[in-house]
Amino acid sequence: MRVMHPTEYQIGEGGERLDRFVTDHLNGISRSTVQHWIKAGEITVNGQAARASRRLVVGDVVLVAPPDTGPSPIEPREMALDVVYEDADCVVIDKPGGMVVHPAASHQRDTLVNAVLARYPDMAAMADPDTTEGRRPGIVHRLDRDTSGLIVVAKHKAARLALQRQFQARSVEKTYLALLQGRLSAPEGRITAPIGRDPRNRKRMAVVAGGREAITEYATRQHLRTRFGARESYTLVEVHPLTGRTHQIRVHCAHIGHPILGDKVYGRRRRGLSCPRQFLHACGLSFQLPGSGRRVEYCSPLPDDLQQVLSMLVPVV
Repeated sequence: MRVMHPTEYQIGEGGERLDRFVTDHLNGISRSTVQHWIKAGEITVNGQAARASRRLVVGDVVLVAPPDTGPSPIEPREMALDVVYEDADCVVIDKPGGMVVHPAASHQRDTLVNAVLARYPDMAAMADPDTTEGRRPGIVHRLDRDTSGLIVVAKHKAARLALQRQFQARSVEKTYLALLQGRLSAPEGRITAPIGRDPRNRKRMAVVAGGREAITEYATRQHLRTRFGARESYTLVEVHPLTGRTHQIRVHCAHIGHPILGDKVYGRRRRGLSCPRQFLHACGLSFQLPGSGRRVEYCSPLPDDLQQVLSMLVPVV
């Protein structure tokens, strides 16, 4: 993401460093970049140059006006893709954990979008760095970088619109497997809690009053504990998000007191069972094919890294 136009902020609550404040409000821009802009005089406070360490006070006016360098073109890049299904309209891919879906400031060439543009050159017709959709050609829903599993990508504009309508109508069924910390007592349930930016940390999401509607259903599959040592409790659940808010499943699970194992943002910071990433896998996806309208369903087995974590646990009756 590039900042294209000057942006002005009036400080309503003081005490935060200038560089941290700007970084928190510009999604996708690194703190080092912000500090460079401050040093170059492209970020000012009350019309004057300032240090990155300046503590802001109520009433300060921060102006962010970096040079317009223009958006970077999206480069196709050959990368291995696990294609579950494809036709002339769309492709279903089993995304590995660790892969970013679309380009951003910190990931320009190693994303799913770069890979699909290399595999399907005709999709370049949808790539336009000057528009939001064009920077994410074919993408109609997302998975977090460290979430693995199924994602459908449109191959052309008509297919993208058809899939977007299904997501808007909530007719796409998504199923996830998640391993939660602690013993979840309810066999099933529904979490209805609005989600928005965390007012204490703009890089996080949180359950907040006035946030966007968010609904998540879950069903307990198994209660588990560690084999050796401290016998901590875990719960394997099947999760169905009915809405598609950023980090929804991760935020909702943490909200009910059972964060996802391995979640470095919303999880518990304590020693316990080691997990290489957040234990969240998009195992099922059902939708109507854009061309024929036929309802299809695809499944993805739990990947080896998460399966290895499960092997360290035993069922609890």
